[in-house]
Amino acid sequence: MHPDHCLASYTYELPEDRIAQTPAAQRQDSKLMSVRRQDGGTRIHGFADLPSLLPEGTLLVANNSKVIPARLYGSKPTGGRVEFLLLTPLPLLEPVQDADGLHMAEAWGLLRASKAPKAGQIVNLGPDFFLRVLERAEFGRSRVALFWRGDLQRLMEKQGRMPLPPYIRREAQTEDKSRYQTIYAKDDKAGSVAAPTAGLHFTPEVRSALKQRGCQWAEVTLYVGYGTFSPVREPDIRNHVMHEEYIEVPRETAAAVQRAKDEGRPVLAVGTTSARTLEGMHRALGRIGPYKGMTDIFIRPGYTFRVVDNLLTNFHLPESSLLIMVSALVGREAILNAYSQALRNDFRFFSYGDAMLIS
Repeated sequence: MHPDHCLASYTYELPEDRIAQTPAAQRQDSKLMSVRRQDGGTRIHGFADLPSLLPEGTLLVANNSKVIPARLYGSKPTGGRVEFLLLTPLPLLEPVQDADGLHMAEAWGLLRASKAPKAGQIVNLGPDFFLRVLERAEFGRSRVALFWRGDLQRLMEKQGRMPLPPYIRREAQTEDKSRYQTIYAKDDKAGSVAAPTAGLHFTPEVRSALKQRGCQWAEVTLYVGYGTFSPVREPDIRNHVMHEEYIEVPRETAAAVQRAKDEGRPVLAVGTTSARTLEGMHRALGRIGPYKGMTDIFIRPGYTFRVVDNLLTNFHLPESSLLIMVSALVGREAILNAYSQALRNDFRFFSYGDAMLIS
């Protein structure tokens, strides 16, 4: 088997203390490693240097989805404590309402308790807010029926906690409500259960410097599900089936991307979710255009990028679909070499960690 197809080829040794447990003191204080697509060459910068590293006229495309406090705490009728992490993005729920004003929608989630609730059991999450377990599935997931009155997003904002990834080994704090969220997340795009983390580094000052540089900005929406953390389990990655995610490319963004392409200006995806949205749009339509729908595109070495020229991203987990995706843009060996250099230069990894620019 060619190494590019072998899951074991996408691993590296990562000391536990290199996994960022907290964000940088200021968003733009993160480090930034630039990697040349042409030859894999690397240089080290600060994230605030980003505008000076981009060609004038670069179009940045960012994911404006907003993270909801998707981690809820409740109890069984017997009083046992239960933790529930909603996995299904809010916009993908299909609620129905009964004559008494009670909403119900099926969803997927993770249930944790000293004794896991069985199918048919109720978990109380708050006043007029509970779930019934419908079935237990593999990898700890459960299919549940959610019941609530009023506005579900407001309920979760009031009672939930930010769904920090499993490798951040602490409870979410008040600070995480703002820091595990991009500054450009839209209230009407709330529903993600994980942050599009490449965007966490941006500040109004960096955005302003980009504008002064002549760079343009456009937005797409991908509601990030917990599947983004799901490991690839197939030894031959060609057999991996990617999870589906809902994406939106608005008309004005499609037009901006087409203009950039026509004028020979680079399209820089801010994060793997933006890259997946743009490439998923092109696969669905066969061209650049407005799109709303699901994508299960799996980008791996050998893939030909149709829209994305450059990528801003964080450092990803070993053997993850995200590490495989960035390897498709610059090459597996070049990425692993860059990761090795990042470790030698005290870079911080994963969601609250440092950034990489592939161009």
